[in-house]
Amino acid sequence: MNAPAKFDDLEVGFDIPASVGMAEADIQTPCLVVDLDAFEKNVRTMRDFCRQMGVRHRVHGKMHKSVDVARYQIEHGDAVGVCCQKVSEAEVFARGGVKDVLVSNQVRDPAKIDRLARMPRLGARTIVCVDDIANVADLSAAAVKHGTTIECLVEIDCGAGRCGVTYGQPVVDLARAIDAAPGLKFSGIQAYQGAMQHMKDYDERKAKIDIAVDMVRTSVDMLKAEGLDCAIVGGGGTGSYYFEGNSGVYNELQCGSYAFMDADYQRINDKNGKPISEFVNALFILTSVMSHVKPDRAICDAGLKAQSVDSGLPYIFGRSDVEYIKCSDEHGVISDPQGVLKVNEKLKLVPGHCDPTCNVHDWYVGVRNGKVEVLWPVSARGKAY
Repeated sequence: MNAPAKFDDLEVGFDIPASVGMAEADIQTPCLVVDLDAFEKNVRTMRDFCRQMGVRHRVHGKMHKSVDVARYQIEHGDAVGVCCQKVSEAEVFARGGVKDVLVSNQVRDPAKIDRLARMPRLGARTIVCVDDIANVADLSAAAVKHGTTIECLVEIDCGAGRCGVTYGQPVVDLARAIDAAPGLKFSGIQAYQGAMQHMKDYDERKAKIDIAVDMVRTSVDMLKAEGLDCAIVGGGGTGSYYFEGNSGVYNELQCGSYAFMDADYQRINDKNGKPISEFVNALFILTSVMSHVKPDRAICDAGLKAQSVDSGLPYIFGRSDVEYIKCSDEHGVISDPQGVLKVNEKLKLVPGHCDPTCNVHDWYVGVRNGKVEVLWPVSARGKAY
C-alpha cells in the first residue's frame, strides 16, 4: 500500500499521530492502528465467501468512514460499492471516487433530499431507502429539478423494529409508487435484520434471519407478479452474512465490521458453538501507560474520548496478565497485579464496538512489520447529517 497523500506539512503529535516510515514504537497515542496484514486478510476472506455464495458485497462505509478503506475493499475485495447512513457521509464517498453509493436509511429533510438528488452529478450511482409513500413525491421532485435519477429500495422491517414497512402488499404499493414517479427508479428491497447481529447463539440468530428471509421471499415473489424485478435484495452483516448469502433470496450483502473486527463480534458463536474465527482483529486503539503510582494498577491515555464502550470495555490484545477495567474521559485503568507494566509502554486495545470508536478519531495508522506504511484520514468524520 502507498500513502494516498503527502503529509510533509503536517506535524506528528499535533496534526497526525505518525508519519510514514516511522517505527510503530514511536506512534503518538492514543490513536487507531490498523494491522495491514490482518485487514487485507479479512477483505480477501469476505471476498472469497461472497464468490462462493454467488452474491455481491456492498461494504458498509459507516463502520470506517474512510474513502481509502472503501477503495481498498472495492479494488481488492470485489465490493460493488458502499452503503452508509447519512447523505453527507454518502457525499464524501462519492466525492472520493466511489461510483456506487447507497444511503441505507431514510432521507426526509428537504435540504438533505436536494443534496441527495445532486449526488449523481458527482458520477456516482445514487440509491436510497424508502418506507413512506409521502417521501416518494419529495424525492421525485428533487430528481426532476436537478435532471438526475435516484434509485430507491423499499425498506422492509424484518425484525429490527426501526425503519421499514410491513412485508407483502405494503412493499408492492410503495414499489409501484416509486416505479411511476419521474426521476426515480425502483431497484429492489432493503432488509437488514440489525437486532440479531450480536446474538451470541448461532441457532437464535438463524431463527431470526429465517423469519426475515421468508418476509423478503414473499415480497420478492409478489413484486415479480406485478412485473417489478429487484436488481438489489440487500442486507446482511458480519454476524449473519452466511445466512443471507446462502438464502437464495438476497443477492447483495452489507457487511462492515468484518474488515476490522471488534470485541463484541468476537463473542458471537458459529454453528459449532465456538467464537467466530474467520475474521481477525485488525483495528486497535494504541495506548501508552502514563502513570503507575499504584503497584497493582497502571493508567493509560485511552479513556472515553478515545473509544465507545456501549458494547463493553476493550480488552488488551495479546495479554492475559493485565486487564483494562475502567475508564473516565482521559484515563484508562489497567489491573496489573504483578506490576509488569512500565511507564510509556504501549498496549493495543481491541475496542468493544468499532463503528463509534472509529468515529471519534481523525486518522488510521496502517502498520506492517513494525513500521508505519500508510496514513488514512477518517474522511467522513463529523458527517452526521
